[in-house]
Amino acid sequence: MADSPTATSTTEPPSSASTSSSSPTAPPSPPIYIHPRREPFEHGLLPIPKLIFTDGAQTLAPIKDKLLSLASSSPESANRVNLTVIAETLQISHDHARLVLETIGSVLHNDADPLVNAQPMEIDSVGVNVFDLVIFLYIQSYKRLLPKGHRDSAAVADVWPSTSAFDGFLSALSPLQLVRSNSRRFMPSQVDEEAHQLSYLQKHLGNILSLLADAVEGEGDESLVLSMEKLEHLGFLVYFGEKGSERTPLSQHAPFFANSDPDMPAVPVPATQVHDWLLQNMASSLEHISERASAKENGPSVSSDQDVPMADACTSSAKASTSARGPSFIEGVSKSSYVKHASELKGSSIKVVNCHESVIYILAPLRYATVYGCSDATVVLGAVGKAVRVEHCERVHLITAAKRICISNCRECVFFLGVNQRPLIVGDNHKLQVAPYSTYYAQLEEHMNQVGVVPSVNRWDEPVALGLVDPHDSHSHPAGVSDVQAESATRVDPDQFTNFLIPNWFGGEQPESTRDNPFPLPDPYMASQQKNHKNLGEVKEMLRETQLEENRKRELSSALHACFKDWLYASGNIRQLYCLQGD
Repeated sequence: MADSPTATSTTEPPSSASTSSSSPTAPPSPPIYIHPRREPFEHGLLPIPKLIFTDGAQTLAPIKDKLLSLASSSPESANRVNLTVIAETLQISHDHARLVLETIGSVLHNDADPLVNAQPMEIDSVGVNVFDLVIFLYIQSYKRLLPKGHRDSAAVADVWPSTSAFDGFLSALSPLQLVRSNSRRFMPSQVDEEAHQLSYLQKHLGNILSLLADAVEGEGDESLVLSMEKLEHLGFLVYFGEKGSERTPLSQHAPFFANSDPDMPAVPVPATQVHDWLLQNMASSLEHISERASAKENGPSVSSDQDVPMADACTSSAKASTSARGPSFIEGVSKSSYVKHASELKGSSIKVVNCHESVIYILAPLRYATVYGCSDATVVLGAVGKAVRVEHCERVHLITAAKRICISNCRECVFFLGVNQRPLIVGDNHKLQVAPYSTYYAQLEEHMNQVGVVPSVNRWDEPVALGLVDPHDSHSHPAGVSDVQAESATRVDPDQFTNFLIPNWFGGEQPESTRDNPFPLPDPYMASQQKNHKNLGEVKEMLRETQLEENRKRELSSALHACFKDWLYASGNIRQLYCLQGD
């Protein structure tokens, strides 16, 4: 095998002989490592058995050839296939084919792709590039990293009753277990997940490249070549960059394509050359990850992976941590209110982890959001333009305006949704409810416009329930469970629906600010709201007209206060008052 270029450089530094002795030596540029894109692995896996191919490229290669033969030949949509072609080729339903398109659109690396910018009603016809689809299908074989084992499994079993026949297999990490752990140390760290994803790509790189390569006349591996255009599709899975730097096309880092004349198509190179170059980069990056992990064990923890203790305070900077490349974390919030605005967030992704008996306000435009391991909490996510994932939560109320949402392994949660795509429900769920979007804040419509959430389309009441078992986890499951469908969600009764009020000092005010819920309420919910307002007015008028003695007024006032207090606790709205207790 020919020598491959180094992991971080594409040009040779000047030799010492050509460097003037009077010129100071320039400091070396910081190394640039290759990293896996988290988005396809966190938000791009679907538990649909017909999408999972465990034999590498053996089955996918002829599927790719068939897709290309059916793809559009027009220059503006070359190599793209629509919903019907996907459904027929993969032998899946049109609903599942649409789910494939929506999922790929939420994790694509190229924001200029037509699928990313398609309106909800255009997705079926816009379709997807065949090579992006094939890479998406390949990584459906990925297995997520297992959570670290709990040291006190007996204690966890004692407080986490088994309400499902499959609990012993499926509920590997319950919210109450997270309460006991009081940190993320029993969840895979960001460093561990990155190493796991990169190791998977390293192992399967040869197969993935073979699916992107073109065959030419030659012998053996030399008959496969890779063009610069095909290399860019690998940007679906990996990128070069560090410390929040802007991600550049892969071809600009490849020594065999660097500095290519834009007016002249670059000559394809042997796939083996690309394979060797990427393998060397991945090995260097894995070594760097190992060094970071070792430094963390032997010294102060880095911000993106530190364990943040719980505290009973209204706000605390200790509860938020930001990774240079990854998402911001809000974790360990207990019995308090916590607010984050756009100006306070670095990056466009957030993870809310291990928060309990609290209200979390993230009033910002986001690309991705994850809520993991929370209980007895209300979480308000501003506007999320790519995807929301809610996992291992119990008795959580989530309010969000988003392009799409996936709910996994949750219990007794209520979701107040303004979503452009059908909510996806997977895994071991119990007693979930959905309701239309129920709040607003001053910058909401501005944030929705920034990330592309459309208020005229709300599919909150059309959940799609897939399998009870997630084939992407690393647990073993009993025979037959994989065929069981996940429990879906029921609608909140319109008479139980109430608006959620975000305090003005949280939402802020602007001249062109949002002053009402941008998502139209369905008629039954609007009628219920109007009836409640009418009843409230009648009660107020009745109280004003009622002549009572002073002691009877006090009794009535005490009774009203008692009923209001009971409602605060029963509805969970008492959480909103936590921040006032500290004032």
